[in-house]
Amino acid sequence: MLPTKANSPLLDAAQAAFLGGPVAINVASHDAARVPSIARAFGCRVSADRREVVVFLSHPRSRNILDDLAAGAPIAAVFSRPATHVTLQLKAAGARIQQLAAGDREIMLASGAAFIAEIMALGYSENFSRALMAPAGDDAVGVAFTPEAVFEQTPGPKAGMRLEPKL
Repeated sequence: MLPTKANSPLLDAAQAAFLGGPVAINVASHDAARVPSIARAFGCRVSADRREVVVFLSHPRSRNILDDLAAGAPIAAVFSRPATHVTLQLKAAGARIQQLAAGDREIMLASGAAFIAEIMALGYSENFSRALMAPAGDDAVGVAFTPEAVFEQTPGPKAGMRLEPKL
């Protein structure tokens, strides 16, 4: 079958690689009254076919957003590289909360180490950098979703532009 926009993943290979790079990841949703909830994620995993993204959240530090997502609220995840401000936003109508899979803790540690190195190179102290990315430990969960929209959010003239799959 020839690739078409309808059967292509929204993320291309470069975008999928970017999500796993030294990026700050923030995840947002809202409750039934549309009160926003937000949490910092500690890394992500993109499926081999680039159709599913799993972000890793600390359960105790992310109770509100996890409750909102469990109730069926939509999800938005923002991935931003501190050194360049290159930013992508992914949105989906909902998400699944799941236990970590084999290898997820290693992804979290590698993501944290890459982010720490990135912001230390920008002049942030080691203590601050490590505190910001303190691993979630045994309390982490995965939040899986299938991106339904991808947006360019890098500051500049294209910020807010919806990105379409590349064939």
